[in-house]
Amino acid sequence: MFPETIETERLRLVRFSRDRVDLDAVHEALSRDEQTERELAHVTKSPDDTLKETWDRFVEAERRWDEGEKARYAVYPREGENGAGEFAGMAALTPHWDRRSARFSLVLKERFWGRGYAGERAIAFMRLAFDHLDLDLVSTGYFEGNENSRKAIERYVDRVGGQYEGRLRNWVPHGDEVLDLHRYTVTREQWERNRPDDRVVFGDE
Repeated sequence: MFPETIETERLRLVRFSRDRVDLDAVHEALSRDEQTERELAHVTKSPDDTLKETWDRFVEAERRWDEGEKARYAVYPREGENGAGEFAGMAALTPHWDRRSARFSLVLKERFWGRGYAGERAIAFMRLAFDHLDLDLVSTGYFEGNENSRKAIERYVDRVGGQYEGRLRNWVPHGDEVLDLHRYTVTREQWERNRPDDRVVFGDE
């Protein structure tokens, strides 16, 4: 159902599974330290304390992929980029089949921030949602205080004619808190009117 790989101009997204992605590289990237705490400060993911926790991420991602519940990808910069071939983060698209919609998310290591990767991945996920999965709406968002995400989201949502829907209060449970979510959407009609011709290649290798 989901493509095993997605390539954009500067990124290669690979299915987040144990046979395709290096467990040790992911564990090193997500292990608990000051940098990882900072990178995950504005998302609902937590750093991993043990290799088993990283292993469990893979197991859960594989299960949800197989059941059509979520497509999670490891993100790698392509040749020519600084850090080409390194594990840069994770991207996910979650379909809500009964609503004919999908939401997507991205977490990157700090050294890969500010390169415009979020926008490339967003256009690829819109093409996946609208053209491949035949859905009618995509959504994304950020939590209060995440200014980097706000700026990135506004750029790519504006590019395809989407909109800011508002602040959804007490929307996402996270530990002992319930977080507010600033939500953005793009409809199929907006996508079809404004679709960019960015390079996006789906692969099933």
